[in-house]
Amino acid sequence: MSRTRSPRRWHGTLAVALAVGLTATACSGAGGGSSSGGGSGGKTITVLMVGNPQMEDLAKVTADNFTKQTGITVRFTILPENELRDKVTQDVATQGGQYDVATIGAYEAPIWAKNGWLHELSSYADADPGYDEGDLLKPMVASLSGQDGKLYAAPFYGESSFLMYNKELFAAKGLTMPERPTWQQVAQFAAKLDDKKAGVAGICLRGLPGWGELFAPLTTVVNTFGGTWFEKDWTPKVNAPEFTEATKFYVDLVRAHGEAGAPQAGFTECLNTFGQGKAAMWYDATSAAGTLEDKSASKVAGKVGYAYAPVNRTRSSGWLWAWALAMPKTTKNADAAWKFISWATGKEYEKLVGSSLGWSRVPAGKRQSTYAIPEYRQSATAFADLTLKSIQEADPVNPGVQPRPALGVQFVGIPEFADLGTKVSQEVSAAIAGSTTVDKALADGQRLAEGVAKEYR
Repeated sequence: MSRTRSPRRWHGTLAVALAVGLTATACSGAGGGSSSGGGSGGKTITVLMVGNPQMEDLAKVTADNFTKQTGITVRFTILPENELRDKVTQDVATQGGQYDVATIGAYEAPIWAKNGWLHELSSYADADPGYDEGDLLKPMVASLSGQDGKLYAAPFYGESSFLMYNKELFAAKGLTMPERPTWQQVAQFAAKLDDKKAGVAGICLRGLPGWGELFAPLTTVVNTFGGTWFEKDWTPKVNAPEFTEATKFYVDLVRAHGEAGAPQAGFTECLNTFGQGKAAMWYDATSAAGTLEDKSASKVAGKVGYAYAPVNRTRSSGWLWAWALAMPKTTKNADAAWKFISWATGKEYEKLVGSSLGWSRVPAGKRQSTYAIPEYRQSATAFADLTLKSIQEADPVNPGVQPRPALGVQFVGIPEFADLGTKVSQEVSAAIAGSTTVDKALADGQRLAEGVAKEYR
């Protein structure tokens, strides 16, 4: 357990952690206003959101649906992820009070709850007969709850990770993907499918620096290879043999058979590469599947196969993430804010999106009932069950082979991790580029991790 920190220490740490953090989901931004005042029905709430497609859809349908139903006007500020984190830090972490609802993730929620910056939402959900908190997927609830067991952010959509592969390319080579591949099998497939003359990489893997870019997939590889950032007693293990083996495997694989420009490739770049048929495989977020199966956006729609996250020593290795809506303690419009959160994360919202915008655009991965909607199941036949099972298998308490000191599959649930993970990722990305070695990158990372560990021992 960590020692008690002063408020000043928490503010400083969170500001650094959130400013440098990158999450595991792609986004494209659009501006929006944010102020409070009288609107229809006398209420206006301000909502800060990450600029990904699912959130932008939310902004599109709010006025004609939520506002018409409730008389509550919603003013959105929609920002790219890095800018979002800066804005969140300025407002919530400094008690600025500019926003009534803010988008946060599974990394931030428990930390912010512990620091007293968020309203707990369980009491609101319990008093809302139409919300059905019990329908929320248990892993999502666990990742967004505080130490008191109460929910502090309502999941808007959730994801795990899995392996996506081009079935046509596999068939052309006479290859068959197992339901649960090992990383060794994936490396063998990548070697056989790599066709540089045709401009097709064997696999696409993130190489872009960031704790939530490069280290989102890489930490899951570390976990299944038997490694960890910290042991239960906070002993750093960044340059341990298991962490080193996993990182060398990842770096060697992407250098030998990965996409062009890998050190600058994150989720968005790999989505484009795989979606254009320029990679035979891609290991990444389950939430990518909806875009890949959208014929208007993907050249591989209907040609993609899906398999569980590759493993080595563990039975499963998929990550766990949620984008969620939280209510800062500083809001003066708590009841109206909850009405918006309840509507946006409720059962009926998913039906609204499916019927009005298309079933592939449903923000899934958060409610059991989603997977019983016939239209959604038909649209997501290729990946829905595997996504749900991957989320259910993800274990933020025990994601590897040894006990952990903090929650998290693809991250360590402490404020300092965003800075630590990003700094180490910069060196690992440099190793992918060939300008340094994995051994040096992890030796430097171990020294950084020792400094973090001193705060917790």
